[in-house]
Amino acid sequence: MLPFEAVLFDCDGVLVDSEPITNGVLRDMLQELGWTLTTQECMRLFIGKAVKDEATMIEAHTGRPLTEDWLARFRERRNESLLRDVQPVTHAVAAVARLHTAYQGRLACASGADRFKVELQLDKCGLMPYFSGRVFSGHELPRSKPAPDVYLAAAAALGVAAARCAVVEDTVTGVTAGVAAGATVFGYSPPEAGHDAPAALRRAGARHIFTDMAQLPDLLAPA
Repeated sequence: MLPFEAVLFDCDGVLVDSEPITNGVLRDMLQELGWTLTTQECMRLFIGKAVKDEATMIEAHTGRPLTEDWLARFRERRNESLLRDVQPVTHAVAAVARLHTAYQGRLACASGADRFKVELQLDKCGLMPYFSGRVFSGHELPRSKPAPDVYLAAAAALGVAAARCAVVEDTVTGVTAGVAAGATVFGYSPPEAGHDAPAALRRAGARHIFTDMAQLPDLLAPA
């Protein structure tokens, strides 16, 4: 018997290795506004968060208003870079394929990012067949992560109580959202930069920590 009724995945950093790309573009554009950061500093500040939700911080460091035009140009440059360079997280495609079979398609992708970005990345990385029609964006809900809305919406669409879902996340923001939804959160924390540390994920409420996507099927669909 499966331990859950459905599996809900975050996207960035869990399914696709996008954070260094997105934050490289963001770093360059913040530099143009007068705020100098390294890519690593940018990742520490912005991973797990929507750029538009951090307008106050950006405006405080640049002394300029964060306009819709700037955000549109950021998304355009980000999408160009992702379309060219994004790759799936190591072992993610095989793990998702196995879980898709085990859970008879009861998987969803629940991201804090905008839908265009999420679907672009899933398409580019060969993951869309497993999530088609089951992609949820925090941009389309009243609140994005760390609020639980996107996970509650995904669970409801699958016809499953959130408490019977496993959530896979790699940031404190995302873990907080999954816990608030009532799900059991599995924290992905590999050694590479761009993922929150195991201790931080546990403090946020992650019940299990793993370091390689190849481990996930055995955790969620043990033989």
